[in-house]
Amino acid sequence: MARDPVREPVRAPPGGVRTGETRPTPSGRAEPQAPAAEVPASVVLVTGVAGSGKSTVARLLADRFGWAYQDADDFHTPANRARMAAGEALSDEDRRPWLAAVAAWIDRRIATREPAVIACSALKRAHRDQLTGGRPEVRLVHLHGSRRLIRSRLLARHGHFFPAQLLDSQFADLQEPEPDEHACVVDVGRPPQAVVAAIAAQLCPVPTEEPHMPPTASGEQWRLRHGAHEAVVVELGGALRHYELGGRPVLDGFAADERITGGHGQLLVPWPNRVAGGRYRFGGEDRQLPLTEPENGNAIHGLLRWVPWRLLTRTEDAVTVGTTLFPQPGYPYRLEVSAEYRLGPEGLETTVTSTNAGDTAAPYGVGQHPYLTVGTDLVDTALLTVPARCRLRTDEHGLPTGEEPVEGTPYDFRTARPIGGDQLDTAFTGLERDPAGRCAVRLAHPSGSRGIDVRLVEGIRYVQVYTGDTLSEPGRRRRGVAVEPMSCPADAFRSGTALTVLQPGDRHVFRWVLAPWGSW
Repeated sequence: MARDPVREPVRAPPGGVRTGETRPTPSGRAEPQAPAAEVPASVVLVTGVAGSGKSTVARLLADRFGWAYQDADDFHTPANRARMAAGEALSDEDRRPWLAAVAAWIDRRIATREPAVIACSALKRAHRDQLTGGRPEVRLVHLHGSRRLIRSRLLARHGHFFPAQLLDSQFADLQEPEPDEHACVVDVGRPPQAVVAAIAAQLCPVPTEEPHMPPTASGEQWRLRHGAHEAVVVELGGALRHYELGGRPVLDGFAADERITGGHGQLLVPWPNRVAGGRYRFGGEDRQLPLTEPENGNAIHGLLRWVPWRLLTRTEDAVTVGTTLFPQPGYPYRLEVSAEYRLGPEGLETTVTSTNAGDTAAPYGVGQHPYLTVGTDLVDTALLTVPARCRLRTDEHGLPTGEEPVEGTPYDFRTARPIGGDQLDTAFTGLERDPAGRCAVRLAHPSGSRGIDVRLVEGIRYVQVYTGDTLSEPGRRRRGVAVEPMSCPADAFRSGTALTVLQPGDRHVFRWVLAPWGSW
């Protein structure tokens, strides 16, 4: 969540980059820089574990703003550097003089009104408090990355004093920023320039030339553009309403003046799919959720579909929206939830981040409900590929009764084939992933000339495929294929299957990509 700007914005230092100026890049080309005078901080503190890219990102961010750059590692004593090089983790006592030196450096920058960016691990809340406490001029940026990604980066890094074997100690010390720290949290699973752009968008969002779109049945409409890609996100539920490439729809979405039906494009938080009878037990207490699918006696698709989400940041090709899920009957937990939609040359990336802002553990799941189209009148002739070894059997209420292999059944879509007359409302699991842990569900045009991949990137263990045969509007049935990434299956609140338990302060990241390919 973005921190409120301080009352007096920081001025660019002598020789710094000001509004409208350009700065030469390493390639020699000049590129526009973000106006330093608009950044609501005088020191940006970039934190994260070793291998998260702190130094690279902080240096690029400083170049972008025309500010000074500093690496906090420079303040370590020779003895501490020798300990780390030998594979010995530092204690808090070892870090005490180091943190004091970093804090003194920050104070000097503030006192002399010389803006700067500093890279510093500051993994524990106490460490960050020592550097940010009583300093409203400091803005915290935290780089988040999975343990697998960070380990692969450390193993590929040579000549650095910090060895890969200390990674476990880093994650043991790591305390993710809490809501009251108002950190700008950015995932590092992207190229450094994209990470820097995401940080800059949150620190100093650039207004677009897009004219104001008046509220509609789904509230405010936020349009994104990148080359031939165009998407629209709406205020109601933070849903994805529209996505097209070169003027051709990639999603079977809904019009600005239509109400949302069938879950089209909706975010499903804090559970995807169904909870039987809306009843579950957690933390020794029985809970009852509203029955939002009364015909089957279920609670369906979470609690945030029909609430307005607020705009957090916006650029021409990205928007971040967020909301607070307050404690309520049936779900007495507090979550801070944000969804970033970002267009790029490969498609539309969606990242949903949820933080437990309460003081007790909370059960959690997440999904999203886009309907894909490749331009066929019905889905029957479209080619479907689902790289999954198993599917969930369900009863007449849509609830899982067991898991079975797809091999030898009509549900085996591991090799592309036409959907035909198959009526799918099926959850698949046992996803076949590449060495990076990713996989993709593919819908292709019968000609094979174009299609859409739904890349399942992070926090996803199941995918629901739905051909829309039971939609309430007959004209919409089998017009698109819903491919729904999910962190857990239906009824996880009751079964515990793949259920995430968020402890106070814990974050869950859910990321997937819509990637059109071929001749659109």
